[in-house]
Amino acid sequence: MLRLPAVAGRFYPSDPAELTALVHKYAKADSQAAPVRIRACLVPHAGYVYSGHVAGAVFARIILPKRILILGVRHYPRGELAAILSSGAWRTPLGDAPIDEALAGALRKACPLLREDSVAHSAEHSLEVQLPFLQVLVPGFTFVPVALGTVRFDDLVTVGEALARVLETANEDVLLLTTSDLNHYEDDATTRVKDHKAIDQLLARNARGLYDACRNEDISMCGLGPAVAMLTALNALGAKNSDLVKYATSADVSGDRDAVVGYAGMIFS
Repeated sequence: MLRLPAVAGRFYPSDPAELTALVHKYAKADSQAAPVRIRACLVPHAGYVYSGHVAGAVFARIILPKRILILGVRHYPRGELAAILSSGAWRTPLGDAPIDEALAGALRKACPLLREDSVAHSAEHSLEVQLPFLQVLVPGFTFVPVALGTVRFDDLVTVGEALARVLETANEDVLLLTTSDLNHYEDDATTRVKDHKAIDQLLARNARGLYDACRNEDISMCGLGPAVAMLTALNALGAKNSDLVKYATSADVSGDRDAVVGYAGMIFS
């Protein structure tokens, strides 16, 4: 199937030239450090005006392989709780991004919990907003889209363990690109405190700690499910390094500090 863009012109520009220029602007490295090879990253998925600079800082720091598994959020109450698409392409103003059918097939085989479902993906922005960055920065890439609701912890562990098996046996480098925003719609000071409680658990690669912190501290991290699955996979793969590349809130752009959303860009190797 061809999945058409759902948020072009709203979350990011619909004009190809404007969109390309914006990606280059956000993905310009802040330092002279050479890009590094990583296993996974965490990037936000709000409108580019708010969080594009955080995502871009991550992409500027890493070597992007040609195969990418995008682990996103199921924001809307439609479709499967763990949804994958295994064939076709996703269109953006920059063209069509093809799904990696071989990688998707391997993941479906490793994780029967994932269900083929276009409904969960049809209006979901968390994965879509990553594609223009990838189309500009790593032309010719293929990807697998997975959208997770925040489901039971044990189910998220099951997904993460399956991801690890697939990544470990892949014959080429595959990046696990995970997307989440952090706390939503509280004041800036409260959000920063809550966000750093979640970030501390992410840096420690503590899947259970992150899950419990978000539940117990009322941290409205929309990508909790994807992040728990990612951390589970990283631990199974023996990842040792975690780095917070950039942190911001929407107040840094809007100036409104009464109701903000937090954004973190992180890398794991």
